Amino acid sequence: MIYLMLADGFEVTEALTTVDVLRRAKLELLTVGVTGRTVTASCGIKVEADIMPDEVELDRLDAVILPGGLDGTRNLGKSEFVSSVLDYAVENDKYTCAICAAPSILAKKGILDGKNATCFPGCEVSEDKVNYTGEPAVCDGKAITGKGAGCTIHFGLLIAEKMAGKEVSDHVKATMQCP
Repeated sequence: MIYLMLADGFEVTEALTTVDVLRRAKLELLTVGVTGRTVTASCGIKVEADIMPDEVELDRLDAVILPGGLDGTRNLGKSEFVSSVLDYAVENDKYTCAICAAPSILAKKGILDGKNATCFPGCEVSEDKVNYTGEPAVCDGKAITGKGAGCTIHFGLLIAEKMAGKEVSDHVKATMQCP
């Protein structure tokens, strides 16, 4: 199970395009309303989360995804629930994925130490411990990061490749007419 965390202020493209790509790849994914059942994106769009934090089943977790958005990242970063899910993922060798400003949460927790990663320019943290590549999407071990909204399809396809295989990812890419 993939859990994509939604908090008020999230970047709608980074969250919902990732959901779309991964569901096209037939991966099981639920959105989690960290700040409530109805979550408001940075652009004002309201989205109803699939489940609430108390419904997350950690023993089913394969990956956790954090979309960006400055306020969304702040809200995810101050959530003890999100922190505990990330800890569980790392301790159990599961994927931790974040895009735009949200890789800063992974960096602050040390998840990106010694790894290649990417994020929105200016959101780098622990630059002495993380090699920021500037690429659209990067996977290093079980950490997958994306640069920003315009790179979301790359980010989603990379997650799909790692979790469902290159053939599935390539099929999704072709059916979405991605160059």
